[in-house]
This record gives sequence, structure tokens and C-alpha cells, in this order.
Amino acid sequence: MTKDFDYEQLLAGELYLAQDIFDENTSLEGEKLNQKINMEPIENFDRIVALEKELFGKTGTNIYIRPPFYTDYGRHIELGENFYANMNCTFLDVNYITFGDNVMIGPDASFYTAGHPTDANVRNTGLEFGLPITVEDNVWIGGHATILPGVSIGENAIVAAGSVVTKDVPKNTIVGGNPAKIIRQLNEEDKNIWNQKMASYRKKKLRH
Repeated sequence: MTKDFDYEQLLAGELYLAQDIFDENTSLEGEKLNQKINMEPIENFDRIVALEKELFGKTGTNIYIRPPFYTDYGRHIELGENFYANMNCTFLDVNYITFGDNVMIGPDASFYTAGHPTDANVRNTGLEFGLPITVEDNVWIGGHATILPGVSIGENAIVAAGSVVTKDVPKNTIVGGNPAKIIRQLNEEDKNIWNQKMASYRKKKLRH
């Protein structure tokens, strides 16, 4: 069997021509399944989740992306346990997008693995590339955030709404802006404040 050179180049993060990828390796089947999910009545939660687990390359048991959302291949995406993404998110997965456990994503967030040469003459030939995105455990990404090719986001990090993340995000930090920069480190004060608020909530609920 002849190897699919351009598809191998795609997955390796090297230059490739999308039109030369073999039919069996294109994104068409993923796009069709994604369209099917987006057309499913929103009250059919179990059916939507089942189709999402069929679409993605790997998932945890407890996952949900609120439709509509948009992918290319779908199979290049891995979701950890307790994954949630709100509506209108885009996952441009010409390379791998990997999410850890307990990841939360706000509406209209975008994950772009695709890139194009900065030289116009090369770009105009149709050659492109894709670099993987990694999101580690316990990350919260705000609405309208954009994650660019090759970025890794460390565990427990928070990406502020509207941010454009062009570089790796260290663990236990809050980043924001365009391009996103570190706003501050997460610390014991964060833990203490929010654990106190949670304890107060639980006491009120018990009294109720």
C-alpha cells in the first residue's frame, strides 16, 4: 500500500498539501459527523454525547460540548475526564489537540492548530502546516479566547476571556490580553477564599 505522504507530513507538523491527502484520510467523515451533532435537538443530551464520543479520537466517560461546535477531523482531538465546553467553540484539528481532566471552556473559544508560511510565494502554493495544542488538567479557558498552534497550557491555569494565547502558559497562572501575558500566579489565598465560599454555600444549602 502506498503511504499517504501528505497526511504523514500533516501529523508530523511539517508542510503538506491538503488536496493531496488520500480520500480515506481527509476530514470529510469528521465534518459530516460534526454536522450531524449540530443538527441534533438540544434536549437529546445522551444522543449528543454518544455522537461526540464517536467523533473524537479519545474521551473520558463524563464529557459534553454544547452544540453547535465545529471541528475538522475530530479524531485528532482527545478529551480527558469531566470535560465541558460551551457553545460555538471551534477546534481546528489538522494536528492533535489534547485536553486533560477537569477542563472548562467558555463559549466561542477557538483552538487553531493550523498555520501557514509567512512567505507569500510559498503560502500561495497551498502548502500549510499544523502544530499540536496541549491543555493540561484543571484548566479554565474563558469565552472568546483563541489558542494558537503549538501552544501548551499548564495545569490549573486560567486563560481570561478574549485572550489570544501565542506562547505556552505556565501552570498555576492567570493569563490575559492580546497577546496573552501572565497577570499573576495562583496562590494559597485563592484556595482559602474559594474554599470558604464553598463551605458557606454548603451550609446555606443544608439550612434551606
